[in-house]
Amino acid sequence: MDKELSQWDKGKVLLVDKPVGWTSFDVVNKIRFAIKTKKVGHAGTLDPLATGLLIICTGKFTKRIEEFMGAPKEYTGTITLGKTTPSYDAETEPDAIFPTDHLTEALLLENTQQFIGNIQQLPPMYSAIKVDGKRLYEHARKGREIEVQPRSVEITKFELSRIAIPEVDFIVQCSKGTYIRSLAYDFGKAVNAGGYLSLLRRTAIGEHKITDALPLEQLLKLIQSGVDFPD
Repeated sequence: MDKELSQWDKGKVLLVDKPVGWTSFDVVNKIRFAIKTKKVGHAGTLDPLATGLLIICTGKFTKRIEEFMGAPKEYTGTITLGKTTPSYDAETEPDAIFPTDHLTEALLLENTQQFIGNIQQLPPMYSAIKVDGKRLYEHARKGREIEVQPRSVEITKFELSRIAIPEVDFIVQCSKGTYIRSLAYDFGKAVNAGGYLSLLRRTAIGEHKITDALPLEQLLKLIQSGVDFPD
């Protein structure tokens, strides 16, 4: 019976370099429409403002989504210090401004260490976690304050690759469920300067790397050409 199925129904794992401004569901829907297969899903949400690796599973390989979601992740990005935003990223306007004159390279590097290992992290209010049947961002957009419980996550690497105050670039390796927006906010708080995530790119999920991913438009052109994708 498998011989009668399309390559997409049999199952493929597609590595997509998600463009900025797209939701993960936008990418899934675009690919679903292109391959004419209902069973399409992604293995781990990326915020619309983030770019980078998005794993898309089709057909019978949608059973592997949980496997990929549980894998460790790697991200690069930029934290802007001296300001905070309600969403912890650039989606919302700054709500507070803090001095940065006291910041030094030594102080910033020293404060990365407290975030390495098993830590407790509060998810951002602007997140998709459900409370009382509604997602947190729905509560947040209506100005409601909801008590959120901290989560245990593991960060195995948090390094600063560029320091140009008020901006710092970073590389993070972490477990499933880690919010990089919360890490940016907490890091800003730790150095008494405030901070928000101004740029984010996912570069790895388990053994899969961004260097093996295709830009969405290029992937769609290959799909439309009818090429056979590798298993």
